[in-house]
Amino acid sequence: YQMHGSDMAVPVVETMRALDDLVSQGLIRYVGMSNWQAWRLMKANAIAYHRGWARIESIQAHYTIAARDIEREIVPLATEERLGIMVWSPLAGGLLSGKFGPGSNGPEDTRRVQLDFPPVDREMAWKCVDAMRAIGERRGVSVARVALAWLLSKPYVTTVIVGAKNTEQLADNIAASALDLTAQEVAQLDEVSTPRAEYPGWMVERQAQGRPPPRRQVPPAS
Repeated sequence: YQMHGSDMAVPVVETMRALDDLVSQGLIRYVGMSNWQAWRLMKANAIAYHRGWARIESIQAHYTIAARDIEREIVPLATEERLGIMVWSPLAGGLLSGKFGPGSNGPEDTRRVQLDFPPVDREMAWKCVDAMRAIGERRGVSVARVALAWLLSKPYVTTVIVGAKNTEQLADNIAASALDLTAQEVAQLDEVSTPRAEYPGWMVERQAQGRPPPRRQVPPAS
C-alpha cells in the first residue's frame, strides 16, 4: 500500500500505527510512502523499529536524469535501510521524450503541454536531451528509451512507473528494460546531468576523501 501524499498535520506515529493495523489484519502486505522527505521516512521507520510495527519498505519518488534531487538524501537513506525506490514521472511528463526542445512547446496532444508538471530545470533538461539523442542515434533507439535505461542502470532503482499514451509508446518504454547502456554512456549522461552540490553534502564528501566506504547495516526484520 503506497501512501501517496504527506500530510504534515498528522503525527507520524498515528500514520504508522494505522498502517501497522492494516498489515496485522492482512489487508495490506507492505507499506510504502510517496513524496516524503528523507527525515520523515527515517523518523517513521525509527518509530516502527521501536514499537515492533511494520516498517516502510518502499519509496515512490520523482526521479529523472534532469531532476536528480533524491540522490542527495533519499537515495542514501534507501541504500542504507534497503528500501525499494519506485520512480514516478520518469520522463518528466514527456519533457524528456525528445519531442520538446528550447523554444518549442512540443506536440499539442502531449501531457506536458496540458499540464506543465513536474517542475524541471529546462536548461538542464535540454542538455540531457541532447546527450541522450546522440546516444539514441548511435544505438538506433528513442530518446525516451535512453532516459528510462539510464534510470534502470541505477542499482537503487527498483522499478519505474511509465505513463504511455498508446501501445507504440508502451512498447518503446518496455524495450528500455532490454537496453543496456555501456559504462561509458552512463558516465557521459551522469556528467551532463550532475546537480550542483548542496550543503552539507559537499562538506560530507570533502571530509570522506580517503576514507573507506561505510559498511551497510542490515535492518532487523520487522
